[in-house]
Amino acid sequence: MSEDERAPAPDALRPPSGPDAPGPRAGPERAADVLTVLSCGEVEMQGRMPWSSNATFLVTAKLGGHSLPAVYKPHRGERPLWDFPDGIYQREAAAYQLSVALAWDLVPETVVRPDGPLGPGSVQRFVPADFSEHYFTLLEQGGHHEALRAIAAFDLVANNADRKSGHCLLGEDGHIWAIDNALCFHPEAKLRTVVWDFGGEHIPERLLADIGRLAQDLPDGLRTLLTDEECEAVVRRARAVVRQPRFPAPGPERRAYPWPLV
Repeated sequence: MSEDERAPAPDALRPPSGPDAPGPRAGPERAADVLTVLSCGEVEMQGRMPWSSNATFLVTAKLGGHSLPAVYKPHRGERPLWDFPDGIYQREAAAYQLSVALAWDLVPETVVRPDGPLGPGSVQRFVPADFSEHYFTLLEQGGHHEALRAIAAFDLVANNADRKSGHCLLGEDGHIWAIDNALCFHPEAKLRTVVWDFGGEHIPERLLADIGRLAQDLPDGLRTLLTDEECEAVVRRARAVVRQPRFPAPGPERRAYPWPLV
């Protein structure tokens, strides 16, 4: 990356505050408004996000007097991977589409922008969160287990190969979000996650009903972002979950945990 794309001072990474900052979510209309700003707004670079393996930037999306902090992951900042094809930023948007299709509200609004400041990439709504919390701390609080089970089920269907503890965020409104979903949707089994604590439990019926619906009707939003083979694999995994509705446990036959864990 060039000199002007390097990490800025810490103050540059703080999301905007005041009347233009986004407030708590307020249902479908709020999501639609966010998607409009992310899709059509002017994207202004704020600074490099720390601790990311690929180039990741805090940006501000502005449209019609509205301003929204967001996370931008440009294609040109991706490190090549031996087991995933080029352009994993599209999988970030596909994960949002999967979250919408399941109606679980796990992944923040995410779009693909072909005209980002550094070229094509994903743009995702920035989640104001308590960044001292992560999966392992949230697991200690029983009130979060329902949301964490939903993330575990989501990752089964998405075939998430990189669910680290820090990818589970506790939003300032108390909602738990699943971020950093670029390494999903591979046709081959690649589940690597820290969320194994529910292994052997029956998957809740409400989650199974949504997964069963997905297995019968894969939305166009996923089909436009994934290959036919990847789409078929989503359906296959969804049907497998419905047939065997228990959370799996890590097996000895392959690497089951991401690294680093947090």
